[in-house]
Amino acid sequence: MPAYLTFFPLGNADTTLIRLANDDLVLLDYANMRNAADAADKRIDLPSTLREELADAGRASFRAVAFTHLDDDHIKGASDFFWFDHSTARQSANRVKIDDLWVPAAAITEVGVDGDAWCIRQEARYRLKQGYGVKIFSRPGNLAAFLAANGLSVESRRHCIVNAGELVPGFSVNNPESAEFFVHSPFAWRTNGGLEDRNENSIVVQMTARDLGIDSYALLGADIDHETLSQIVKTTRQHGNEHRLHWDVLKLFHHCSYKSLSPDKGIDKTEPVEDVRWLFEDLAREKEIIVSPSWPIPVKGSADDLDPQPPHRQAANYYKEIIKDSSGQFKVTMETPSEAKPKPIKLKMSLAGVGVVSTVVPSVAGAVSSSSTRAG
Repeated sequence: MPAYLTFFPLGNADTTLIRLANDDLVLLDYANMRNAADAADKRIDLPSTLREELADAGRASFRAVAFTHLDDDHIKGASDFFWFDHSTARQSANRVKIDDLWVPAAAITEVGVDGDAWCIRQEARYRLKQGYGVKIFSRPGNLAAFLAANGLSVESRRHCIVNAGELVPGFSVNNPESAEFFVHSPFAWRTNGGLEDRNENSIVVQMTARDLGIDSYALLGADIDHETLSQIVKTTRQHGNEHRLHWDVLKLFHHCSYKSLSPDKGIDKTEPVEDVRWLFEDLAREKEIIVSPSWPIPVKGSADDLDPQPPHRQAANYYKEIIKDSSGQFKVTMETPSEAKPKPIKLKMSLAGVGVVSTVVPSVAGAVSSSSTRAG
């Protein structure tokens, strides 16, 4: 059975829904950004949409929910939508339960947080202390200190910890869900000395989906920059895990920011640093699909083009160029099918490859084969 990826139009914010072969649902981030009082706001009604997805899949809970990091554009409204075991005030019939909560270690040890970030941190801490229903990504020294302060140890909670270079337990391409998640980030070394940068401590995974013996790959990241991405490439190659970087689907890092490619934006196109270039140009599979979870790409010379915040036209021009020789697709969540009426982008990962489901744009019905890398 195929798997499905759905990317929601939320402006510069991330929420990705994965529907596995057995209809279990995995959610990466939750950012309810829409202003319901503004009729002109074209961002999706995320709570209602996700409840519809749960009903369609016949599920009462998410098998896993990952908060890649605790920035608002990845967690907004979570404290109002989900059931939280640590707080009876956040337990009611209209809230959605999380079977397994995934967070980076920084989400456990970070201090000075409030709102949704505080609620997620408290839930992750509660589950970690109880020893159930949580996966902590990476193992920094600060996490060991937190456990020790609560009479626990890394060893006693090893079943709750997933390091970079490991598969997330409980998922297999040989089981009914027909999928697995390989962890690329965060690295243990990055958080040992502190938590200064949420973005660079965020979760990055490669998802493999298998349909009748044929594998498809999605590289799913958050807001990391080119330095962290280069370190992922170097580390993965050093360990002989190049296949863990192949991708048919790429969800762009940091909403199509040039900083995920290079320290230099460029005038009309961002030129990536060498390790990032190798990842995007050599390890992409034929007829790949790149998704930018962002506002529309600015027009050259416009006011948005001068805004330092992503999306950046120069970065988008690079991505559009690299797909030309492989019949790939570049899609922007707030532009698909149009800026006037953006709708979720739904991709099917099947034995025929990866393609856009035809519920949004009938002209692209059917899957597109993507069975080999372009180079390397």
